[in-house]
Formats: sequence, C-alpha cells, structure tokens
Amino acid sequence: MSELSVHPLGEAALCCTLAPPVSLALQQHIWQLADALRGAPGVQAVIPGMNNLTLVFDPLLTEAATLEGAAQAAWARPLRRARAGRRVEIPVVYDGPDLANVARHCGLTPDEVVRRHTAAAYDVYFLGFQPGFAYLGGLDDTLHTPRRAEPRVSVPAGSVGIGGAQTGIYPLASPGGWQLIGRTSVALFDANAQPPTALSPGDRVRFVAVAA
Repeated sequence: MSELSVHPLGEAALCCTLAPPVSLALQQHIWQLADALRGAPGVQAVIPGMNNLTLVFDPLLTEAATLEGAAQAAWARPLRRARAGRRVEIPVVYDGPDLANVARHCGLTPDEVVRRHTAAAYDVYFLGFQPGFAYLGGLDDTLHTPRRAEPRVSVPAGSVGIGGAQTGIYPLASPGGWQLIGRTSVALFDANAQPPTALSPGDRVRFVAVAA
C-alpha cells in the first residue's frame, strides 16, 4: 500500500497525500480515510481530493500531531469494501465546438470519439474546481487530449469536455480550458437541493448520446 504523507496547511489544517499514479483502489482508500476521520474530536471538515485528503480542525480542540497519528492509523487499516456508489446516466448532445479538434488530435472521426466516450464507465473520484464539478476516472487512453492553448473566458453550464486524461461536465458557467465535445441539460448543482450536487465520490457515470 502507498505511504501516506501528512503535512500542515497553516495552523488549522493538514493535507494527507499519496504519490502518483492515481488509481481507483487508492481513491477508495482515501474515501475510507475520510469516513474514519469525519466526526473525530476537533475535526471540522474532511475534503477528499485526487490522491489526497485535507483535514480542517480546531487547534483548541485537538493538535496536529494527534490528528496526524489518527490519520496514519486509519490509513494502515485494510480497505473494508469498495464504496457502492449510484449508477448515473448523463444524456449528452455531442455538438461541442472542439469535437473536431479532439478527433484530429486523436486520429479518429468525430463519430468514433463519441462512440469511445460513451462506451466507458467513469468513476467520480472527487468534486472540486467549482460546486458539483466531478473529476472522473476512466477516460479511454485514445481520447486523452491536451487542454486548449487559450482558455475560454466563459464556458456554458452543462458543457462536457476533455482535459488531458480526464473528462467532466461544467456545472456552472465559468472560464475554462477543456476541449468541449458536447453539452447536457442535467443540472449538476442546485444550492436549494439536498444534497446540492447531483454526483458524489464513488458514483459511476455513463454518458449517453442523444439528439439535439
């Protein structure tokens, strides 16, 4: 099992990190570590990331050294079982402005890009960047495409894109540099809903091509 490295983030947070590469098995262990430390004395928040976990704590209720010891002890425990996430299908209209660019970079036709993008099952590793943005593992190696040389000032909400070895959906309009290959009408973030995010770590996502 990979060694867990723990270092401070200021006076009230610790970051627990793993060396690359990223894998689903290690990410599942990160989720188990988060579950073990959530609610521990003095812990105010646990924030899973890609190959890392941030722990925010109250220095008046616990010490960094105590929390680090608890994290290392929890990390040493075997993985009990894989988290059983939901199966979620996302309908996508594949008419993105960068679809042709991705096809050229990969040496494929646009239709083949769509076929391979919809053929895979993706695991939600963590949420970040903006509320509800799911970082997904499982993109076909042949679809890996560098981000745009010049990011867009505004990417519409619902845009489906590829950035390097990952694919994802922009829940809200924002600047962004991913290659946009399609769009979905599914709302991934609603501040008034409970929970406010449509996807959670451990969920498994499939993209389904639909007509405009």
